[in-house]
Amino acid sequence: MNNPTPAITVRYGSIDSGYATRLATTPPEQDGPVWMVNLMSYRPLAEYADGRATTLTGRDADDEYAPLGPLAAVGAQVVLFADVEDQLLGDAPRWHRVGVVKYPTRRSFIEMQSLPEFAALHDHKDAGMAHTIILGCQPGIPLVLPDGPDWADVPNPPAAADGPVIVLHVLKYSGGAAYQNMRVYLEQAAEVGVPHGARIAGWLDVEGTVVGDGRGWDQALFHAFPSKAAFMAVALDPDRLAADVTHREPAITDSYTLILRPVIDDLAASLSG
Repeated sequence: MNNPTPAITVRYGSIDSGYATRLATTPPEQDGPVWMVNLMSYRPLAEYADGRATTLTGRDADDEYAPLGPLAAVGAQVVLFADVEDQLLGDAPRWHRVGVVKYPTRRSFIEMQSLPEFAALHDHKDAGMAHTIILGCQPGIPLVLPDGPDWADVPNPPAAADGPVIVLHVLKYSGGAAYQNMRVYLEQAAEVGVPHGARIAGWLDVEGTVVGDGRGWDQALFHAFPSKAAFMAVALDPDRLAADVTHREPAITDSYTLILRPVIDDLAASLSG
């Protein structure tokens, strides 16, 4: 019997060395773009491994980390960057930000780790990050939704005090017919959501977890709404709630549902290009 590849532990999670090896060794003719979904939870105050004194918060340290230069060097692009406004499902950890980076190849993700300028920045990530999950993903097959109303014409349009949001569902399925049950749920939820302006920003299938806490995940679904109020109107709709109990709850064993306020929102374009 083969022993599972051991995980490598860092302060903010465990690295799946088996998936890391796959990223590094996929033959060029089989390689291609990969979308890395990053869930970030910060320390209240940054804690540098060398013991240096600092007044930086964990978020501040992550801002210092921001590896835009190394990302550009390997041809990667940040396609979503957002603050977590609410965490509706999933108790712990509490997530603070979500980012999605599109890498041109799996190998390029590993190549970035070896860049000296990336290594020089990593101390800031280690100091600021309490927990992270990084999911390597491929484009999924979303539902084909009917054309919905313009966001100016929905019951809860974007406003200065409540602008567009993205709702992220990170899902682990129970197996068997769970995936199909979830699609039935999403079809029924779409009947409620489309009149409120719901749109699919991107469906991603998880092929591996780079860093995490030992749990596996199956999908990351991103849905755009004209406002948080629009999403809540859908979430509390009796028909959607009935579909939740009938189809969604039996289909999943673990989930995070996060309401995001995007700063960068190019995910849909990155999937269609």
